[in-house]
Parts: sequence; C-alpha cells; structure tokens
Amino acid sequence: MSELRILAPVAGTVVALTGVPDPVFAGEMVGPGAAVEPDRVQSLTAVAPCDGVVGALHPHAFALEVDGGRSVLVHLGIDTVSLAGLGFELHVDRGAEVHAGQRMITWSPVDVAASGMPTVCPVIALQAEPAVVEQAAPVGAHVAAGDHLLTWH
Repeated sequence: MSELRILAPVAGTVVALTGVPDPVFAGEMVGPGAAVEPDRVQSLTAVAPCDGVVGALHPHAFALEVDGGRSVLVHLGIDTVSLAGLGFELHVDRGAEVHAGQRMITWSPVDVAASGMPTVCPVIALQAEPAVVEQAAPVGAHVAAGDHLLTWH
C-alpha cells in the first residue's frame, strides 16, 4: 500500500488525541490520528485532508474512502451532532470524488464554543494500526489548513 499524506483540515494548534475530551477518540477506539484545535474565528472552512470519495457526510463530520480500502475521518468539534446541522454548511455531496485541500464544510468554532461544546477536530485513520500512522506536525505546532498532519504508511 502506498504512503498516504493526511493534511490538516483546519487551521489551528495540533493536539494529541489523548487530549480530546471524548473517550472514543482519546482512546483511539476508531483508529489513531491527531487533532487540531481550530483558530477561534467566526467562519472556518474545513478542507479534505487527502484525495478520496466522500463515504460518509454529516454537517459535523465526514469520512473519505481512500485507495487501498483506507478511510480518513474528520470530526468538527465534540458533541456537535447535537446541533443537528445548525451553523454548518456542506460544500460537497456524499459519493463525490474530492481532492486534498478541497472545501468540505464551513462552520463557526466561535458559535460551537458559545454553545458550550469543545471545538477540537479529530483527524482519524479509521481502523488503522497505530504503528502505521506517524504524526508529521508536532503537538503544539500551529498548522494551516492543508499542512501535512499525518502520514499513513
């Protein structure tokens, strides 16, 4: 299988998954990865972290199906499913082929934070073995959307 570069979907500060306030992500129950605490701006557009096909799409999260049977999940905030899509604007459809850096969802970290929810964005290599996912951007670093975040070997 070829190496997959996974990009940061949003601008912000890199956080270890263990620091995500959700046991499913923090415990790597769905797979290894990293998270980005987004810049606190009123409007932020999440971009595709790699090339792929939109396999799952919700206002607050999406998963891309990638060559080799791999999938990458991006979750915008924690418990944001409870917002029922309010404040999230989708730019793609399920089943669409997308390219790294393409606009996916626009949302407001400011509004999510004002609702009392964490804004941190986990980026997960779904069902991957932790040994094959390497963090490219160190915890604490500031990344721009599209910067190299993870490498899936």
